Amino acid sequence: MFLIPSFVFANLLVDTDLDGVPDVDEINVYRTDPGNADTDGDGYSDWRELNAGFSPHNSQKIKLKDNDQDGDGLIDKDELRFKTDILNKDTDGDGHSDGDEIKAGYDPLDKEKIFLPKRIEVNIAKQELSYFLGDVRMGTYPVSSGVRNSTPKGNFTITNKSPKAWSPYGLWMPYWMGLNSGRVGIHELPIWPNGYREGENHLGTSVSHGCIRLGIGAAKFIYDWTPVGTGVVVY
Repeated sequence: MFLIPSFVFANLLVDTDLDGVPDVDEINVYRTDPGNADTDGDGYSDWRELNAGFSPHNSQKIKLKDNDQDGDGLIDKDELRFKTDILNKDTDGDGHSDGDEIKAGYDPLDKEKIFLPKRIEVNIAKQELSYFLGDVRMGTYPVSSGVRNSTPKGNFTITNKSPKAWSPYGLWMPYWMGLNSGRVGIHELPIWPNGYREGENHLGTSVSHGCIRLGIGAAKFIYDWTPVGTGVVVY
């Protein structure tokens, strides 16, 4: 749900076109026409489209998550989440598109080269790892944590990384990222010396000795995305 205002708010705030979206949000947030209840002319009001997750700027029936109205490489859904201008490729006017700045981890709302903080959260109950840029959850991957509550919970930091670490249990741990909690870390599904890949069918289930396992592809992405010093919350 992206639309915060409701018809209750519409009774308190100016809504010139009576579409349910206050003028202040049409102008400053959604960049829709406050004088036209149906900005893209597709027969559906801006309020109805936004609440259903569709783009109010595209007359085609396309979701915000699939539309990039200004062509900056950042989907409209994320433009709203990062509070960037959905109709302006370069919100802060620094010469770099919003999409390029987000990919590089920069704040697209500041002309200065300021990094948005990164963090990782691991939900043991759901067996999920989520990664965040600023306050925005960028994505989620299934994991396998430790059996018998052997994965410690709390606030940690990535202290070291290795593309291929050796485990004391006698196997390789690709894309290792160590936590400041002893010998526990985040890594790809481990590989035995004979080449056997362990745990491919067990993602989403607690099976490890305490480490947090990620699937093939996901582990490399998180490894490349995460610098040493990144905060990790396990709960």
